[in-house]
Amino acid sequence: MSKESYLTKNPSMRQSQGSPKPFMLIWSLVLLFGVVSSGCQKDNSSSTMPASAMTANMAVTNESLVVSPAPVNLKTAGDFTILTETGISTTGVTSILGDIGVSPIAATAITGFGLIMSTNNQSSHTPIVTGLVYGPNYAPPTPAKMTTAINDMRTAFTTANGLTYPFPIVGKYAGDISGQTLRAGLYKWSTGILITNVGVTLTGGPNAVWVFQIAQNLTVNNGAIIHLLGGAQAKNIFWVVSGKATLGTTVNFSGIIMSKTLISLNTGATVTGRLLAQTAVTLIANKVKP
Repeated sequence: MSKESYLTKNPSMRQSQGSPKPFMLIWSLVLLFGVVSSGCQKDNSSSTMPASAMTANMAVTNESLVVSPAPVNLKTAGDFTILTETGISTTGVTSILGDIGVSPIAATAITGFGLIMSTNNQSSHTPIVTGLVYGPNYAPPTPAKMTTAINDMRTAFTTANGLTYPFPIVGKYAGDISGQTLRAGLYKWSTGILITNVGVTLTGGPNAVWVFQIAQNLTVNNGAIIHLLGGAQAKNIFWVVSGKATLGTTVNFSGIIMSKTLISLNTGATVTGRLLAQTAVTLIANKVKP
C-alpha cells in the first residue's frame, strides 16, 4: 500500500504528523517551569542569609542602588528663613534675606535686631532683615500664621527623621564625613556628625536630594565649607538634627537645618538655606539666605 493511500485511510495518522496538539505544548511548558523552579530553590537554599537581610545589607553597603529621596515638605515653615520656638538673638553685623519669626514665645525674644513695628501691627521690620519679622503677640492674622508655621516645622522634622525609604545608608564614615564626597540619598547616624575644616562635598544634579538623620549633634568646625557639585542645590539638603547644630567661625554652610534644639552660628558663618529650630537660634555677625 502506498504512503499516500495509507494516510488517506488513516486520517488520525495524518494529524499526528502535522502540528503537535495544544496539550503537548502546554505539557512542555509545565516541565520547563518545574526545572527552573527547582534550580531557583537550590540556589536560595545555598544562601545562609534571609532574603530580607540580604536586601537590607545591600541597601547599606552598595550606594549605587540608593536613590534620591523626595524633598521634605516644609509647608508654611518654608516661608521663613529663620523660625524658632524660644527666640532669635544676634550680635554684630548680621544680614538675613527673607522672613523670620518666633512662636509661641513673644517677639520680644527676638533680640539685637532693633525691631520697628509695622503700621498694621501684624509684623515688624529691621534694616538687617530683608523681609518681615513675625511674632504670636502681633495683630491677627499673625498669631494663627505662626501657630501653623510652628506645627508645620515640627511635622516636617518628625517626617524627615522617620524616613526609612529609600533605604538609608547607615553610619557612614562613623559620623566623621570630613573630606568626603557624598551622593544624594538618605543617610542615618545613631551618633553625631562632625565636619572639620576640610569640609565635605555633596555631588548631584539640581533635583538631587540629601536627607541626613543625625541622632545627636551636628558640629561644623571653623572654616569648613559645604561644597556643592553637579548643580546640587541647598534647598534640597536637609540636616535633621536631634541634638544641637553648631557652625564654627567663617563656616560656609549649605542646606536646611531642622534642629530639635539649638542652632548656633559663630562669628562670620554664612548659611545658604534655612534655620528651623525647636528651641532658639543664636547669631554673631552672620549672613543667612534661602
